[in-house]
Amino acid sequence: MLSKNIGMKNRSAPREITSISGTVKYYNQLTKGRVVNLSETGMALDLHGPFHAASGSSVQIQSDELGVLEGTVKWFHRGRLGIQFKPNSNAAAQVASYFRFFHRRRVLTR
Repeated sequence: MLSKNIGMKNRSAPREITSISGTVKYYNQLTKGRVVNLSETGMALDLHGPFHAASGSSVQIQSDELGVLEGTVKWFHRGRLGIQFKPNSNAAAQVASYFRFFHRRRVLTR
């Protein structure tokens, strides 16, 4: 039996579901979106408009809660963008600060 994860790397950091408004910048192109999951190493965004950046492109993400983060496009599929933070940036500290001061875990109730 073949594993579903053949050919896929395991994620290096656990992800948290979020709902953070922000803007992605690629050269002169700005697109608004919503960060739907976040970890110390990257994020996934649902974009609200067209976005034209290939995998490997450097982008900048800005939001009130996270500040300005720099990263690299890892994938783009059906309006969702996957970004890996640049290892030399202070992204880990900014993400940790967000989780400490802003993030509220969702509690499911009946």
